[in-house]
Amino acid sequence: MSSLQFNSVLLEISNQLSSEQLDQMKFMCRDMIGKRELEKISTGRQLFQVLTERGRLGADNTDWLCQLLKLIQRQDLSDQLNGFERQSGNTDNQPDEAEKVKLDVATEVIAENLGRNWRKLGRKLGLNEVKLESISKRHPTELEETVVELLKEWRKSRGAEARTEELIKALRACQHNLTADKVEDRLSTQRS
Repeated sequence: MSSLQFNSVLLEISNQLSSEQLDQMKFMCRDMIGKRELEKISTGRQLFQVLTERGRLGADNTDWLCQLLKLIQRQDLSDQLNGFERQSGNTDNQPDEAEKVKLDVATEVIAENLGRNWRKLGRKLGLNEVKLESISKRHPTELEETVVELLKEWRKSRGAEARTEELIKALRACQHNLTADKVEDRLSTQRS
């Protein structure tokens, strides 16, 4: 994921924002960015730079900006940003086929058994609060779908390094030993 490509997408989005849309975005960021600093911002590029400095925006963390773009009725720009994230995530940075199958099995078992403590697992897996909040908003009432989304985000962030052993270790660290046991059982029956 090239930061040059990401910055060029941000520049393109900035150039397509009207001054009214920029003002709307600044208004929605007022709790995060001080009034004085907001007054100095006159372009989308400057706003994106501040969001990056505050940890709300990055090549692998576009949820906050996508949400802002949707709120100002610029779904097209949100889609453009999501398209970049998907495109940059679709490299050869994937686990081998055998590990993918194991991860799919683990995802299914964890989704069936985890429940409301999914955020704790997400933190153990290294996902940040912005990502967790975004996942929560996408599936506010469907716990299984929330867990599937959580594990999908984790797999995307880990790329070829994603391993079922890491999931099992994180489950045990969160005191979800029964779920970890079920994952191991299902994996051992898959091999048989």
